[in-house]
Amino acid sequence: MLRRWQYDKWLLLITAVLAGFGALMVYSSTSVVTPLFAKRNIDQFFYFKRHMFTVFVAIFFMVLACRISPENLKRFAIPLLVFSFILLVLIFVPKIGVSAGGAKRWLRVWPSTFQPSELARLAMVVFLAKYISSPSYRSDSSISFLIPVLIMSAFQIVFIKQPDFGAAMSMGILTFAMLVLSGVKLRYLAYMSVLFVPVIIKLVMEPYRLKRVLAFLDPWKEPQGSGFQLVQSFIALGSGGFTGIGLGESRQKLSFLPESHTDFIFSLVGEELGFVAAAIVICLFILLFIRGILIANKSKDPFVYYLASGLSMMIALQALINFFVVTGLAPTKGLPLPFISYGGSSLLVNMTAIGILLNLSGNEDRRDVLDRTKGLIDRKKALISVYGREHHVEAADEK
Repeated sequence: MLRRWQYDKWLLLITAVLAGFGALMVYSSTSVVTPLFAKRNIDQFFYFKRHMFTVFVAIFFMVLACRISPENLKRFAIPLLVFSFILLVLIFVPKIGVSAGGAKRWLRVWPSTFQPSELARLAMVVFLAKYISSPSYRSDSSISFLIPVLIMSAFQIVFIKQPDFGAAMSMGILTFAMLVLSGVKLRYLAYMSVLFVPVIIKLVMEPYRLKRVLAFLDPWKEPQGSGFQLVQSFIALGSGGFTGIGLGESRQKLSFLPESHTDFIFSLVGEELGFVAAAIVICLFILLFIRGILIANKSKDPFVYYLASGLSMMIALQALINFFVVTGLAPTKGLPLPFISYGGSSLLVNMTAIGILLNLSGNEDRRDVLDRTKGLIDRKKALISVYGREHHVEAADEK
């Protein structure tokens, strides 16, 4: 029984379904050779083959994460955070950082690229779990509150320089959510909000960000300009109806909907498979979040509780923002849909997070068995010390 690895099978099943469905939708969204693909000499299997390679690598990282004990995760929390920050800074080094679409967010890693902001969010969750579960942390102390906020701000400065407002926003929400979970006084959050509002306004007033906000408020004002992507997303979702127009039959992927295989792949799900498939995808993410919270609530270790809660919120928050963006409930952020969108960095980090959650679920089952075994051994030792070994053996034989 001690040798048997217990884990949350439902969590693994949900992840497998999402990843498998994601591979199907990546192929569907890239199987048509558009004029842009033809110009770049790309065939219909180019993105699918790269995505499947990433899936196998991500599974390897998930299995590897399953073997890392919570104690080791806690030990390497700060080094991982420092390492992720160094990777973020390396983006600005010539010939190492990669630019695309006016942003510099990727590192050149053979045979592809890697986005360090994805790793930074995972590292921040592990660090916060270690920090707020430590005996020295006090939820009623302003100093204890400021330390993680300052660390988060250092990361956000680098994010804004890339620029990657979506990563900055998601890390900010994640950090404050975990601090609220730890029982921090709400007035600290109110004070911090007052300080951050002018900074957010300043960032939003940047011309290209302001265009995104205005397009979000009224995309039909410039349907061929700044509102084009959101309008095409609406058309894709509306065209699908209840059951969709059929897998592989999308019209919007024919160079109408930009980023249909990455940030806006959910729009393609709605177009090809309809409201039914879109609702199932949303329900799967809700179930994944619930399984993660159940793992957290089952734990007696504060570090495991905060880590499982943080990882569950990290995946759920990214999915929620993506849903909001493609349905016009939030300005465009450039965040892929976990497990489904084409994007190696996101898939690697999220599968690693699932591996950690599986490890935490199994770890609690093993700990319960060990606690029961330890209890039996202690009782046996106590009986031997009171009655002697011979008397204890005779009593056991009689039973």
